[in-house]
Formats: sequence, structure tokens, C-alpha cells
Amino acid sequence: MSDTPWGPRIATAIGSMPGADPVEAARTVLGELPELMPLPELPARGVGADVLGRTAGLLVDLAVEVVPSGYRVAAHPGIDHRRAVDLMRWDLDALEQAAGEAGAPSAVKVQAAGPWTLGAGVELARGHRVLTDRGALRDFTESLTEGLIAHVEQVAARCGSRVVVQLDEPSLPAVLDGSLPTPSGYGSVPAAPAPDVQRLLGEVVERLADATGSPVIAHCCAPRPPVELLRNAGFGAVALDVTGLGEVTGRLADELGEAWQEGMSLFLGLVPTTGPEADLRTLAQPAFDLASRLGFGVRTLAHQAVPTPTCGLAGTHPDRARRAIARTKDLAQLLADEAEV
Repeated sequence: MSDTPWGPRIATAIGSMPGADPVEAARTVLGELPELMPLPELPARGVGADVLGRTAGLLVDLAVEVVPSGYRVAAHPGIDHRRAVDLMRWDLDALEQAAGEAGAPSAVKVQAAGPWTLGAGVELARGHRVLTDRGALRDFTESLTEGLIAHVEQVAARCGSRVVVQLDEPSLPAVLDGSLPTPSGYGSVPAAPAPDVQRLLGEVVERLADATGSPVIAHCCAPRPPVELLRNAGFGAVALDVTGLGEVTGRLADELGEAWQEGMSLFLGLVPTTGPEADLRTLAQPAFDLASRLGFGVRTLAHQAVPTPTCGLAGTHPDRARRAIARTKDLAQLLADEAEV
């Protein structure tokens, strides 16, 4: 992908940040990551601010409500839906304010649960997961796609920046291997056929790419993300926790190598969100090891890898979160410098 809003010396973050102040979060992220700014998500604010509630607030002509087991389809928008919509509006106000103070970012990355994770996390009225009902899954996917396109337009109108979409699919491996538990916890949802999963994702990706003029990013921090499926679905980049992949061999190595060979980008989670902090060279070593294992040089690493924290930063101290995203910038610079040696 040549026309991407990322490249050498550009870093980003996954999306979530600690705290409950959207203006402070927007100022922090814009100040550190002006080339590819993730729209901050603040799940500490509670219902409607988590990834499922936040995404559900974007749905068109569909609504959810909170029940003891989680989120469930609602007949009409209620207080939970209105709260999610209000929280997103405040986030856009904060983005506009931060951009007005410091200048607009080159690109804004917006994040939302992908159709399979959304379908896995929301229940139908009768208690089954949305993804178990083909018609309901189709309705939710269509609603999500329309809502995301409208959201992209709103973000662009607020700051005038290019907008790129990241679909978070943490539930995708469980959907594919049949390990997703039923809401009751007494059974498992049957595995979804990979061709069906890929087809549905491909339809969403195509529409979002057309609407934004940018590649769509998939985020899946599982130890074995389905890279080949995501590439075949049309995603232009996959965000993964490279520190959690273990020894990259066999099929995963083939899938990652083919992805890079085809020009796909990898958003490499390199900066840990917990534990002791390390020096820059130590943080970068998993990226160098991965490139070497796949048979690529540092130039490919600099041009087709985007450093990120290993996952979201919502559970970290604000000072640690700020340092983590600053370190991703330093890593992007290091990778570019190494490519020029």
C-alpha cells in the first residue's frame, strides 16, 4: 500500500488511555503522536466508554442496553445508548479543542470493535450472541459500517485531518476455533467458517476504505492472529503484540512473511504497558528479530512496521502512558535510522 498515512518515523498507539478527562487525553496523544493520532478511548468512564459500548453507540437504527450479563439488543435507544453517544460527542469536542490549540494532526485513527467481536459481545433478546443469528449479524454489520462512515465524516469535519479506521477484533480467534463460550457459560459457540468470516470482513473493509481513502487496520493481540485471513479480507495493516507471539515459526511465520511480501504493514506492539521499563534497543529487539526471522532487512522494517505499545494503555498510570507513547516515537526514529546505515 503506497498511499498510507504512516511510514518511516511514524508511530501510533492502540487507542485506550487512562483517566476520564477527554481534553487532557487528546492533548497528550496529539502532542506525542501528531502524524497518526489515535482518537483516545477512556474506558474508565464506565458504561458506554468501553469498546463494546462505544462501538454500539455508533450503530445506525440499532441500540443496545446493559443487562447483568453485559450488552443486549434493545427495542429502542435508552439511557445506555444516549450515554455512549454523549461520551463520543465529548471526545470529538476534545479532539477539536486540542487540534485548535496545537494544530490538526496529519491523520486521526479511530477505533471500533469489528463485526465479529461486536457480534460476540452483544446478546440478542433471547440470550444468544448476535453472531449466532446470521440475519442479526448481517444487520449489525451493516449498521456498524454505516455508523463508522458517519463517524469518520464527523471526525474529519472537526479537525480537517485524514481519517483511518482500526477495527478491533480480539474475539476473532475464538470465533474461528469455536472456543467462544455461550452467554450461559455451559457450552461453546460453534466455530464460524473461515470463508464466511473473511467474506463479511471484506465487505466492511471495502466500504470503509472507499469512504476514507485509506487502508483499514485490524487489531488482534492474540498469540496467533489470523494474519492470512485478515490480509485476504483486504486489511492494509494488522496491529499485533509482537512481544506475545513467542517463537515465530511455521504457519504464522509464513503468513507474516507473505503479508510483508505483499506490501501489508504490521503495527508492532513493542512498548510494554506494565512491568519494568527497558532501554530503547531492548524494546526494538523483537522487531529486529522478527524481520530477521522472516528474511527481511531493516529497510522493510522501517517502511512497513509502525511501533505501538503492546496493547491499550487504559490500565496504566498516566505518566507511564505518556512515556509509553513517547517511546514508540523513539522506536520509529531508531528503525528509520538503522535503515539508513
